[in-house]
Amino acid sequence: MTSELERIKILEGKISQVVDYINKLMAENEALRQQVKELKAQKKSFEEKVRKSVKLDEDLKKYEEERNVIIGKVESIINQIDQLGI
Repeated sequence: MTSELERIKILEGKISQVVDYINKLMAENEALRQQVKELKAQKKSFEEKVRKSVKLDEDLKKYEEERNVIIGKVESIINQIDQLGI
């Protein structure tokens, strides 16, 4: 009979270890879920910054082109004034 009680105690100990391990895994799982949530938020933020950066690059190119057009026109006006001899 002692043998059966010892086996039950061993089984209880093993069940307790399994429960502890499951609780540990559940806590790790929750921490990982939180990390995933944070990483998704960071990804969304980075994607928005990339979109803004692309838009700024496009605007910069447009303004550089406009600047070059204006420079060309100003030079043309200056040349016309020079031709007048003023």
